[in-house]
Amino acid sequence: MSGIAADTRWRTDGKFLRSGERRVWLRAVTYGPFPGGWPESFEPDFQRIAAAGFNALRTYEMPDRRLLDAAARHGLRVFGGLMWGQNADFFRRPGLLSAARVGLAEALRVIGGHPALAGVFVANEIPADLVRWMGPVRVRRAIQELIALGRATAPELMFAYANYPSTEYLEPDNADFTAFNIYLEDERSLRSYVKRLHHIAGDRPLVISEFGLDSRRNGLARQAEILRRALDIALEEECAGLALYAWSDRWWNAGAEVTDWDFGLIDREGRDKPALAAVSHQPVISAQLPSFSVIVCTRNGRARIGACLKAVGNLAGGPHETLVVDDGSDDGTADLVAEQFPWVKLLRLDPCGLSAARNAAAAAATGEILAFTDDDCEPDAEWLQRLGRVFADGRFAAAGGPNLPPRPRNMHEAVVCAASGAPSHVMLDDEEAEHLPGCNLAVTKAAFDAIGGFDARFHTAGDDVDFCWRLREAGYRLGFAPGAFVWHRRRAGIRAFLRQQRGYGRAERLLIAKHPQRFCKRGGARWQGFVYAGGPLRASADSVIYHGPMGMAGYQPVIARMLPTRGIASRFDGWRARLGLRLVEFLAPHLRAWARNRTILLERAPHLEHPTTHPHEWEMPERRREELLGRLVEDGWAACGPTGAWDVEKQGTRLLLATERGDRGAKNTLVRLSGEMTKVPVWLRNVSMVDSARDAG
Repeated sequence: MSGIAADTRWRTDGKFLRSGERRVWLRAVTYGPFPGGWPESFEPDFQRIAAAGFNALRTYEMPDRRLLDAAARHGLRVFGGLMWGQNADFFRRPGLLSAARVGLAEALRVIGGHPALAGVFVANEIPADLVRWMGPVRVRRAIQELIALGRATAPELMFAYANYPSTEYLEPDNADFTAFNIYLEDERSLRSYVKRLHHIAGDRPLVISEFGLDSRRNGLARQAEILRRALDIALEEECAGLALYAWSDRWWNAGAEVTDWDFGLIDREGRDKPALAAVSHQPVISAQLPSFSVIVCTRNGRARIGACLKAVGNLAGGPHETLVVDDGSDDGTADLVAEQFPWVKLLRLDPCGLSAARNAAAAAATGEILAFTDDDCEPDAEWLQRLGRVFADGRFAAAGGPNLPPRPRNMHEAVVCAASGAPSHVMLDDEEAEHLPGCNLAVTKAAFDAIGGFDARFHTAGDDVDFCWRLREAGYRLGFAPGAFVWHRRRAGIRAFLRQQRGYGRAERLLIAKHPQRFCKRGGARWQGFVYAGGPLRASADSVIYHGPMGMAGYQPVIARMLPTRGIASRFDGWRARLGLRLVEFLAPHLRAWARNRTILLERAPHLEHPTTHPHEWEMPERRREELLGRLVEDGWAACGPTGAWDVEKQGTRLLLATERGDRGAKNTLVRLSGEMTKVPVWLRNVSMVDSARDAG
C-alpha cells in the first residue's frame, strides 16, 4: 500500500472539500458491482482510472481491504455504499433497518480507519413512492440515525445520502455534504438544476454523486460529449465534485446482470470507449476578472481584524487593493493594522457609523468592483474569483455568496450558530438575489455611485437591506455565487447574540420609517424571495410537499419560503444546548420586535390542518404500482391533489400505493386505504393479507 497518509484525509471546507491544507475537487467514477463480483486484481482498472485523472471511486457496497489497499497504491480515495433493504418498507420489516445498522457498524470497525476510505453513502435513492408511503420525516430520521451511527464509529470519515430529484425533501440534516444523482443531458437544464441544488444544500458542499449517459441509446460520440460537458458544468457551477456513472458497461443490479444499457467508460470487453478520453481532460475555468477593492470597516476590532486581513491577503485571482476604515476605535485597532499589514490602505475617521465609513472607503477606492466584508469575517481564498464570474456577462451590478459560521468552539457558540436571526441572503430565484448581507457584498463602483452609496442614518445594521432595496428600485440586479463564501464568526455568547438582535430591531425601526410598504403590520419585512437560514432544505412534520398527481412528479420539492436553520453541532448536541436554543429562539424575535416597535407580539404563522385517518393496508404480490393505478383510473378513480398524501380517490375513499423492489425484478405493491373497503374494486382486494387498522402517520 502506498502513502495516502491519515493526515491528508478529505474533509469539508465550507462549500468544498480539502485534503490537509489543499483544496480538492472530487473527480470520481462509480465502480461495480460486477457480474461475478470483484475482479481478481484491481491493478489494471485502477491504473487506468488514475491515468484518466480521477481521484476517487464510488462503490455501491462497502469495500474490503483488498480494494482499499489497491486504491491507495494508485492515490484513489473510496466512497463506499451501504447495501441494505432500502427498497422495501423497512419500518414494517424492522429487521431490514437493524441489519443496516449492524452491517454499517461491523464494516466500519474493520475498514473505518483505512486512509483510502474517504466516506460512506448510507443509502442511495430510496424510491419516492416508498418514502411517501413510510412518511418522509420517518425516512429522513432513519437516514440521520445511520449517519450518526457511522460518525460515532468512524468520526474521521464523511457521511452522506445519495438523493435524487424525486425526493428533494429527504435531505438529512447531519450529512457532511449534499449528494444528488442527476441525469440531465441538456446543458441549460443541468446548470439550472445545479443552481437549485445549492440552495437545497444550504451551508454544505454539493456533490453530483451520479451522472451518466447510455451510449447504447445515444451513441458513443454523444456520450463522450455529454460527460465532458458535465465535468465542466459541475466545476463552473461550483459543485464540490462529480461522480461519473460508470466505469464499465458490465453491471449487476437486483440479483441479475444488466444487459440493456451501456453507461460505462469502457465496454463489456474492457476496451476504451470515446468517453474515457473525453473525460480525461482537466477542466479549467479561465475568465478575466475585474479590478477589486476589498473594503473592511471596523470599530474596536483589534481582536478580530488580524484574522480577517490575513485571509484577505491570501485571496487568489490577481491583484486587488484592500482598504480598512477605522471608525473611531479606541482599542488600538488602527495601530495594529498599520504595523502588521503595511500593504493595506488605512483610513482613520472620527466615529461616524458603518454606512458613512463604507462610503468613505468607496470614495477612496480605485477598483471597478467594491467588495465589502466585516472585521469578524474571513473570506475564502477563491472569494474574488467566484464573485468576479458573476459580473462577467454584465447582467448583475452586485453579487454575493453565503456567510458560513466556523466550527463552534463551545456550547454557547453552537447555540448561536443554530439560532435564526443571523445575516442572510434572500433569493428571488436560484440565481438572482433580493438581498445580500453586507459581510459578503460586492457591487460595481458605477452602480454604487449611481444610487448614492449607503444611507448614513444606518450606523450599525440595516444599511445593507436599504442598499439592496435601492439598487433593485434603480433597476439593478443582484447575482449570487454559491461558492463565494466568507467564514463569519457569530457572536461568541448567547447574551451578545441577544444584544445583537435588539440592535437589528432598532435598525428595522429605521427601515420601517424609510420603507413602510416593505413591512407587515407588526414589523416583519415583506420579502418577495426565499430566505436562506443555512440548513439543508428538508421535510418536517408540517411541510407541504409537491408530489405531483398520484405522486409521479419527477421533481418533488418542499414548498417553503425559508430554509431550515442549521442544526446544533453534533459535538455539543445535548439537552443543555437544546434548551439554550429553545430559549434563544423564543427571546430573540421578541427582543427584536420590542426594539423595532415596542411590542412583543409577532406575526402568527398559518395553522396547518393534518387529518387523522386510520387506514387498512395490504399487499399485492407481483404487481406494479403503475399498472394498478392505471386500472383504478380506468375504473373512475381520480388523482388526488399534487401536494396530498394520497394517490387516487372516489366518493370519499382514498388509496395510496407503493412498490417494494426485490432481486431479479420482483415486485410487491403495498396498498393503503382511507374510507370504505366496499368501494375498493374486488380485483384490488387481498383480504387474506389485510392488516389491522393503524394510524397512517
